[in-house]
Amino acid sequence: MKNFYILTNMEKDPAFDFTRKVEDYIRSKGGVCTHQLPQDGVMNTACASLVPEGCECVIVLGGDGTLIQAARDLASCKIPVFGVNIGTLGYLTDIDKEHCFLAIDLLFADEYSIDERMILEGEVYLGGADRPVVSYALNDIVIGRLGPLKVINFDVYVNGQFLINYPADGLVVSTPTGSTAYNLSAGGPIISPCADIIVMTPICPHILTTSSVVFEGSDELEIRCTPSRSGQELRVATFDGSSEYHLKTGDRIVIRQSKRKAYFARTDKQNFLQILRNRLS
Repeated sequence: MKNFYILTNMEKDPAFDFTRKVEDYIRSKGGVCTHQLPQDGVMNTACASLVPEGCECVIVLGGDGTLIQAARDLASCKIPVFGVNIGTLGYLTDIDKEHCFLAIDLLFADEYSIDERMILEGEVYLGGADRPVVSYALNDIVIGRLGPLKVINFDVYVNGQFLINYPADGLVVSTPTGSTAYNLSAGGPIISPCADIIVMTPICPHILTTSSVVFEGSDELEIRCTPSRSGQELRVATFDGSSEYHLKTGDRIVIRQSKRKAYFARTDKQNFLQILRNRLS
């Protein structure tokens, strides 16, 4: 590949100094490269309509959060994203800043692989509405309380069948990619990122059953907000920590695997277990 587009986290590279170095390096090798400029002072790091025609790869300069947003929001383009860590956390990014130009050489030489990752689709039904608001998550969909520290209740249905009622602080529904994020912090399992499964993990459940539940990728989950002992409690659902919806008793979210996929270009020869060992050691 030799046709690239660069998305930059402006907090990590505010003057675009490193961005321009990457752009100049690609052009010096005979490649085509542009980078997205801020619009009205705001950097929209993942606008599919701005990706140039003919682009073969989107290079994302930032941390895991920037890469997650870009991979999710550009999934409709079906163009792989390549993450370069110039932030503080780089579990998902392929390479660190100091090895960026070596990685670009590998991309030019077609010495890379493509990882296909699951994306979750959530239909949010608010106030008894028949038509939902739809949003997507590459990492996770998290439902938590909004306001005072009170227990909130959820009824969980799987493929139309009732599974369990959770009185808890919240609930995490995660993809394999997101298993190392909030899911892990809440005591959930680490999943190989290209697996075809969905994992559900309660946050501080007020019952003896505290284990996560792992579902097939084809399963459909429905989370219903049910009354708590103290009455109607407000809740908030977030998709990858960004898109946010306020929920109340009676609202529900239907979660399934999306037809959209995220694509990651990989030049690092480390496998998942090696990366996991390095990050956890």
